Amino acid sequence: MKKRIIISGMAACILACAVLGGCGSGDSTADTGLSETVQEDISAEAEPSSDSADDAENVSDSSEDTSYSQDFFAMDTYMTLTAYGENAQAAVEAGVAEIERLDALLSTGDSDSEIYALNAAGGGELSEETAYLIERSLEVYESTGGLYDISIYPVMDLWGFTGSDESAFAVPDESVLEETLALVDAGKLTLTENEDGTVVLSMEEGMQIDLGGIVKGYADDRIAEIFAEYGVQSAIINLGGSVRVVGTKTDGSLWNVGIQDPEDSSGYLGGLALSDMAVVTSGGYERYFDDEETGVRYHHIIDPRTGYSAYNGLISVSIISEDGTLADALSTSLFIMGTEEAIAYCEEHCAEDGFDVLMETEDGDIYITDNLEDSFIDINGNTELHIITTH
Repeated sequence: MKKRIIISGMAACILACAVLGGCGSGDSTADTGLSETVQEDISAEAEPSSDSADDAENVSDSSEDTSYSQDFFAMDTYMTLTAYGENAQAAVEAGVAEIERLDALLSTGDSDSEIYALNAAGGGELSEETAYLIERSLEVYESTGGLYDISIYPVMDLWGFTGSDESAFAVPDESVLEETLALVDAGKLTLTENEDGTVVLSMEEGMQIDLGGIVKGYADDRIAEIFAEYGVQSAIINLGGSVRVVGTKTDGSLWNVGIQDPEDSSGYLGGLALSDMAVVTSGGYERYFDDEETGVRYHHIIDPRTGYSAYNGLISVSIISEDGTLADALSTSLFIMGTEEAIAYCEEHCAEDGFDVLMETEDGDIYITDNLEDSFIDINGNTELHIITTH
């Protein structure tokens, strides 16, 4: 589950709350002494309604800059696109159309989608985008030792985490879970390129895939490209679990991304002063259920090694990168790794692969990569950071 991150725009805070996927990220103001300003912005936050796509409105702020913001529901979550400049409305509308196209193409639950057809047939010829996303997924699968695994879908379905009906949440029968877990291994997926350049996916019987752990990051990359085509140089792309800040604010200052404390819905771990970056955060506290018999809490981030919710010492992992596709896949992977393994992974991969990390342990310790030291904003005034050296 992607945790909620707060985005405050030029004058007011924009909060997009996801129904299934958690929420993305955002900025507050670029001023120093952030805590007071953040509280003012958060008090102005507004939840989008369930029919927010019909309530989209043209919003002009008090400055000379024109902005356009649209709330809508796609990919099982609430989303908000906000752009600034004379082409803001056209850019946002094109961005919404792109999200809807990707949702129709890649949804596991839509019987008309490509992913649904692939799962039903045990493979088949891939569109260019689906082939690209599966290839990227397999790269992360390899680099994380199999912890990012798009073939986890059958196990997620057993737990009831693949739909919107929370009454379906349940602890699976252990023998059934063990049998289903045997189907989970993205290393068994085969991609074959034909002479005409088309790519065919082959899966073993019973295997199914889900690109939900990477598609929002890819979508925010695509929308950033679309915004650039429309000449938008300042924008916030909030896709629930994945958020990108485009350029800087219209006054040239950095966006400030305030990351919510997973144990305090009104508190913050801290902030990050950023431009042209995607921020994707994973945590197990948004989509979960408590087993009535045992009292054990189970969340939707499943460890593919065990088939059970990952409890490895981390409660929040944020990935910061220009590459939203990578950030989306890695946020879940590092959460599953746990503290020590995630630190080791960062030391080896951050510099080479182009990403940074902010994460919190269940003991309340906060770790950030060294590139973020100057970007970190201590909202609470006394945050002690553990620095991960990446180069």
